[in-house]
Amino acid sequence: MSNAISKPAETRISSGMKYSLMVLAGVAILTASAKITVPFWPVPMTLQTMAIMAIALATGPRVACATVLGYLAAGAAGLPVFAGTPERGIGLAYMVGPTGGYLLGYLIASWLVGALAKGRGTLARFGIMMAGMIPVYVLGLAWLAAFVPLEKVAEYGFTPFILGDTIKIALVALGSAACTRLVNRNKDGNA
Repeated sequence: MSNAISKPAETRISSGMKYSLMVLAGVAILTASAKITVPFWPVPMTLQTMAIMAIALATGPRVACATVLGYLAAGAAGLPVFAGTPERGIGLAYMVGPTGGYLLGYLIASWLVGALAKGRGTLARFGIMMAGMIPVYVLGLAWLAAFVPLEKVAEYGFTPFILGDTIKIALVALGSAACTRLVNRNKDGNA
């Protein structure tokens, strides 16, 4: 009788450990993506958008949201996980700064993309990820408006980034399609 009871408990512990490790790995990936700067015109870009979208596609909405929440919690606790930290501040002071709305938008985008993209083709995933950028830009620009003149919001917070974000999303869509083909080929080869 004790074996029957302990098996589900072991399964729950194993599942919880797997889930926790996935979230921790995602937070590490997000942190690294925020620190990697790619020379781009007119402003350098980080790889955060790419990481958010890839995590959402790979893990689904629950793990993706938990990952972004873990990332935000680490940043709020003062760990230098965000782009430009510690040079531009850390903790809550950074989060309520000009980029705070974008950070909140990432949380919403991770859920939307994770929930809507599962089982979709490459073009649909690309469209869903682009749609996932809507809350990022809406919340980011609305928050940024508290820091810059209204007529400069799009110039500072949208125009310099949309091309880079589109390229990063296209790369994630193509990469996820390649991964899906590889997994399917391995399944067919092992069957």
